[in-house]
Amino acid sequence: MRMLLNIRIPHEPFNAFVRDGSIGELMERILAEMKPEAASFTEQNGTRGAILVVNLEEPSQIPKFAEPWFLTFNADCEFRVVIEVDPLQRPDLQLRSVRY
Repeated sequence: MRMLLNIRIPHEPFNAFVRDGSIGELMERILAEMKPEAASFTEQNGTRGAILVVNLEEPSQIPKFAEPWFLTFNADCEFRVVIEVDPLQRPDLQLRSVRY
């Protein structure tokens, strides 16, 4: 199942990793292990953030994707189910006029 993983990263301990020069290696290792379909980094509510698209075969994989962010950066993670446009084009999903 395709999921959007929204990550909010607090300033610490991230700042400490930037200062000691280890942030690049840490991020590379986490992303290599996760293998997201897409990854973008942005500001979220005044802190660092990331938005990743990941594929979960089953819900029990949530810790695999969240724990590296929890344990390394003390981050908050939110998962959202996403669907692409093509499946929405299926005839059985087309909106129909409903009269009340």
